[in-house]
Amino acid sequence: MTEQQPPPRRFWLAGRRAAEQDRFFREALEARGWEEGDAQQWDSAWVTGMPEPAQFRNASPRRRINHVPGNAALTVKSRLHESLANLRTRMAEGFGAQHPLTSRLDFFPRAYVMPHDYHALQQAARGNPAQRWILKPTNASKGKGVRVLRDVGEAPLAPDWLVQEYLDQPHTIRGHKYVLRLYVLIASLAPLRVYLYRQGFAKLASEPWDPEDADNPYSQLTNPDINALNTRAEVPVEFIDLDRYRAWLREQGHDDAALFARIEELVSLTAIAGVDAMRSRTAALGADPRGCYELLGLDCLIDDTLKPWILECNLSPSLGTCAAPESGGLIEEGIKGDLVRDLIALTGLADGDAAEAPDPLAEAEAELARAGGFQRLLPAADPERYLAYFPLPTPEDLALADGLAGRRVPRPKLMRRRVSEVYDDQQLALYDAGSGRLYRPNDTAALIWLLATEGLEPEVIVEALGAATAEAEDAPGAESLRGEVGSTLAEWCRLGLLCQRGDEGIALPEHDAAAGAPSANDEAGQTVLLAHEQRRWALEVADVAAMERLQAGFGDALLPLSAEAARELPRLALLKAAAGYALASNDTLIASRLTLPAIVPALTEFLLRQAAGPGQPVIDAHLVVTPAGSVALCVAGEPQAREALAALPSALRSRFSRGVRLTAEGEEVRLEPLGLPGPGAGWSVAEALPMLPRELPVWVMAGTESAPATPTPLSRLDALGVLLPGCRTAGGVPPSAETIQQLDRWLEGRACWTVGVESTLTQLDVSQPTPADSMAAGN
Repeated sequence: MTEQQPPPRRFWLAGRRAAEQDRFFREALEARGWEEGDAQQWDSAWVTGMPEPAQFRNASPRRRINHVPGNAALTVKSRLHESLANLRTRMAEGFGAQHPLTSRLDFFPRAYVMPHDYHALQQAARGNPAQRWILKPTNASKGKGVRVLRDVGEAPLAPDWLVQEYLDQPHTIRGHKYVLRLYVLIASLAPLRVYLYRQGFAKLASEPWDPEDADNPYSQLTNPDINALNTRAEVPVEFIDLDRYRAWLREQGHDDAALFARIEELVSLTAIAGVDAMRSRTAALGADPRGCYELLGLDCLIDDTLKPWILECNLSPSLGTCAAPESGGLIEEGIKGDLVRDLIALTGLADGDAAEAPDPLAEAEAELARAGGFQRLLPAADPERYLAYFPLPTPEDLALADGLAGRRVPRPKLMRRRVSEVYDDQQLALYDAGSGRLYRPNDTAALIWLLATEGLEPEVIVEALGAATAEAEDAPGAESLRGEVGSTLAEWCRLGLLCQRGDEGIALPEHDAAAGAPSANDEAGQTVLLAHEQRRWALEVADVAAMERLQAGFGDALLPLSAEAARELPRLALLKAAAGYALASNDTLIASRLTLPAIVPALTEFLLRQAAGPGQPVIDAHLVVTPAGSVALCVAGEPQAREALAALPSALRSRFSRGVRLTAEGEEVRLEPLGLPGPGAGWSVAEALPMLPRELPVWVMAGTESAPATPTPLSRLDALGVLLPGCRTAGGVPPSAETIQQLDRWLEGRACWTVGVESTLTQLDVSQPTPADSMAAGN
């Protein structure tokens, strides 16, 4: 009788895939007799990106999937910062802000999530004007959308954006900035077991580091997808493996062992920062944590003091070969292939080695024996080293620590955080001042709370509950009580009601509790007089940051105003909103979701509309005065053209103002300057030029792509079509036929040109009249 062969084991490849992501995984398992399956038939799932939540319920110790539910706590940039910041806050509360445990958490730069943190970001920027900031999408890869902000006020008021302190003193290799790509494996959630691969890469920027060249992505960014586009570079993408990198450090006289010890601590603490979210999400989905693992691509920057800083954790890190063979590509390919093969061995996929061991220690040691190039970080060689950082170690965490230590390690002691206890007829309620939520625990949970906040260990609480319920007919057993105590305490720690404490549990120091709170000076509102032409308003300004922008734009149009005088004037208010600022007139909203740079343009737009009168429309165009004293009317319609216009003041060293009013006197039509702020600093053309020249020409700005090499004549009808969208009338109605005729008469015989920044620069000499000044004079 022929012995029946077991069915072949199957792997499933899915997600936002490219063949390069699957190659090493497929090759390693096919060499062992595995066959490709599908979404229904699989023993091992390899998904690029996240799978559907339902797939996690199919995971088990014999059916493994390469992701962990809740990994967004680490892989989404904003969530990563939140996880690390919450960990640091919790440690400061439980152990003290200056405690050595807390001081280890200094490896991530400050970050602000838009739009919620917009005002906090502006306050931080005002407190440290020299600090530069980098803008990143919270959940994108390959360097998409990343740029250094020249003006932090330009941070977008949209979700999915993060603004982070820019680390502007990087360590360099041959003058090039670099970032280390490290491979981190979360092999188990309960107990938490984390590994760091001994190999990885230094990813180099393709052009030398230049702190002043903030707009050059090839100098500032190290992402290979961005640098691959650099046609100027002889080697656009260069990877240096960690063995060569460490050897080079030693050659330079640096202590590479000390650096990597700090990196290992950074990785360990980062994993702990996200573990509670992952455990919670795994339980919520009903997934078996023994069937889940996660390979992360962690990027860290090394500064000029050889201190590592975490930048991001990448989901499904690239396993393709990015560098050319002569620039590290062959070594890169070899390392990534070994990485996947060692991962398959460690997780026990290859030969069914993942069978459960009789206890956590035996399981961990069997796994370590299969680790290959992976180095175990958690649990640490000293198993107590990181237990205090957990919100609450699980029984599995503690059992493994006991086994590795060869003794019973100290159990956590808990303290309440910003929670008030409220009693009513012996009923306990808990009010969390941080979230504003009220919790009503049942009698058993209330007793657990009281015992835990007295400093009793979980096992002692179990004994106390057992004694309290011993006389009951349906008294629960010790294991049942142990599970209830563990789950209750874990949930309270996850919600932030409890945290571990040191030997002397302390409340958060007063200065820490107020950290991030705006200073009185920053928040102080101010009411000023806004004057334009013959009109006056009482303008209420929310904070100093907004006032500074207004003063830069409007200058002496803003004057001090007493409270009594303010009551007699029409009211304008620039208010802080959840997303940026809002501009209101009396009870009418004029504009919302304003960034700091958008405040002056929004108020200018309001004044433009106010300046229009019956039969006197306003044109939203800019007056430019050249260095030789000539004047032109400059118009920009398309977004690219508006960007070109904004570049002109500094490029031409010219002066700009915004807005003109069309006035007809009989058959004569003329323009009156409104002197409102244009690009650059505010300046009043009306003061410098009480009357505009009769031959005032029209410049129509073209965007960079469509800009002519030299100024190109424009027909009167084309010029009319460009000016019409900028017409503002009294009451906001469309321009009348009479207005169109007046504008057409003004354009008749007038010199109109299509110009770009480059063509203007080549035509305009900043020291003496040139052909461009003749163009500006209409000749």
